[in-house]
Amino acid sequence: MSTNTTHDKLPIRMLHDRVLVRTDIPEGERRSTGGIVIPATAAVGRRLAWAEVVAVGQSVRTVEPGDRVLYDPEDRAEVEVRGVAYVLMRERDLHAVAAERLEGSEDSTGLYL
Repeated sequence: MSTNTTHDKLPIRMLHDRVLVRTDIPEGERRSTGGIVIPATAAVGRRLAWAEVVAVGQSVRTVEPGDRVLYDPEDRAEVEVRGVAYVLMRERDLHAVAAERLEGSEDSTGLYL
């Protein structure tokens, strides 16, 4: 399933079990749920991040383009395509997937941990 349905038909085809994602928010300052600004230099524990799947290799079985996935930003390889930064990783490096297509599954929370 190596379709590129989003992001203007990227001129790239993923191989094997590789997944190309675009991060949801840029690194830097962020806000807590209470509205407090947390500077980028603040020490936090290991924090996972959400991203949108843009393309997948033919051996990827659990995610599709358009899904949101949870991954560790410290274990990533960045690549720039047409001036946009993406993260390249193996499917096994994903921690969870959230997608509307999973909502109809029996006894499903929408996340696979």
